[in-house]
Amino acid sequence: MSEQSEHPSTRQLWAQLFQSESVDVFFTLNSDTSELPCFSDYITILCQNRNEKPERVIKRTNMERSYGHRLFSGTRQPSRDTVLQFAFALELNVDETQQLLKVARATPLHPKVKRDAVIAYCLHRGKTLTEAQLLLYEHHLPQLGGAKNEI
Repeated sequence: MSEQSEHPSTRQLWAQLFQSESVDVFFTLNSDTSELPCFSDYITILCQNRNEKPERVIKRTNMERSYGHRLFSGTRQPSRDTVLQFAFALELNVDETQQLLKVARATPLHPKVKRDAVIAYCLHRGKTLTEAQLLLYEHHLPQLGGAKNEI
């Protein structure tokens, strides 16, 4: 998302934190960047920005409809796999997916982790969730969402 470029980079934030005379000073200086939005608000905004309806996005995640609506309402918190299913459903690129993972307080994708590398490759190439699941299956890697999404 383009708003991200207006904020300090993670490296700059670390430097500011360590150079601050106190944590309170750091929080004061970075009050607008210290808090991440909640996952439900963030995916709602992503849908609005892409003129998507939550119902269609949920359908493309291959998850149970009621569970998807609980994620949108904020009554449930997503697993890392669920976040990645949303990334495919929303057709996010790798950077946008990394931000979505950050908002969900999940570990980012890492190229040295085979499963993450396959997922990132698929995101970068604009593959669908089904195509990603197939590639994970072909490489004998766990599919997103567990057994319910086996091919």
